Amino acid sequence: MGIMTKRVLLARPRGYCAGVDRAVETVERALELYGAPIYVRKQIVHNKHVVQTLERKGAIFVEENDEVPEGATVIFSAHGVAPEVHEQAKQRNLRAIDATCPLVTKVHQEARRYARDEYDILLIGHEGHEEVVGTSGEAPEHITLVDGPDSVDDVEVRDPSKVVWLSQTTLSVDETLQTVDRLKRKFPGLQSPPSDDICYATQNRQQVVKQIAPDCDVLLVIGSRNSSNSVRLREVALEAGARASYLVDFASEIDDGWLVGAETVGLTSGASVPEDLIEQVVGHLAERGYADVEEITTVQERQTFALPREIKRDLAARNT
Repeated sequence: MGIMTKRVLLARPRGYCAGVDRAVETVERALELYGAPIYVRKQIVHNKHVVQTLERKGAIFVEENDEVPEGATVIFSAHGVAPEVHEQAKQRNLRAIDATCPLVTKVHQEARRYARDEYDILLIGHEGHEEVVGTSGEAPEHITLVDGPDSVDDVEVRDPSKVVWLSQTTLSVDETLQTVDRLKRKFPGLQSPPSDDICYATQNRQQVVKQIAPDCDVLLVIGSRNSSNSVRLREVALEAGARASYLVDFASEIDDGWLVGAETVGLTSGASVPEDLIEQVVGHLAERGYADVEEITTVQERQTFALPREIKRDLAARNT
């Protein structure tokens, strides 16, 4: 009987996307420019470790604007907010800095445009997710939430010739396309947005997981349970052929029982996960005999987003 060869297939791209990088840096720069505390409405990104790290530096996370002292600085999270949240901030004289991912902002702009043209907008997404709440707030009387293919039968529109779909940016590409197909069967005149709403980073992370999953006895996804794109990565791994897949925040959460009999362990991380958490998991696996690490790359990501204008302006003023 041969000796079991233990190896890790490390997915790339993984971890931070450009929108998350911008949002986290926005909080860090605000702390540096204006001093602690800096208030952040909702989690800046859906990752436990990132939130805890920023809290230690002086960020205070709140659920709503009314928890922020009048006149203080508040940062809106990467997931986007409804127009009423901006209005509330003005009324409380808050210095509001919007760290919404530009790809989410694009969906908001599409929602406003289609609403102006009197379209019914079918928003594919998960009920209660912050991104969905923010987008819906742009045109609540025009938007109907479609939470997956099974909810299509319940959808009603005013005029089947004036209907368009938009989507939450962090969904499973495959499930979204299934939902769109079902909607098109029901509404043959359904229009698509001018460009794909599912973000490049979500698609890229799912694509590399699909490539490595068939070779994996276990595929570990580093990410938080409230991170939609991390949860989707685990689902994609199982659908693509991984024998088992688990979502964990930290290396310490990995159960050694999951690795029993596993020769190949796949490893990836959600778009709001910093690289040091992956490095800790790689070290954890190496201690258990998985020292052979092969990085599998499907695409090089070079996307970057500029910081919010207020941060850029105040950084420039400080440096002159």
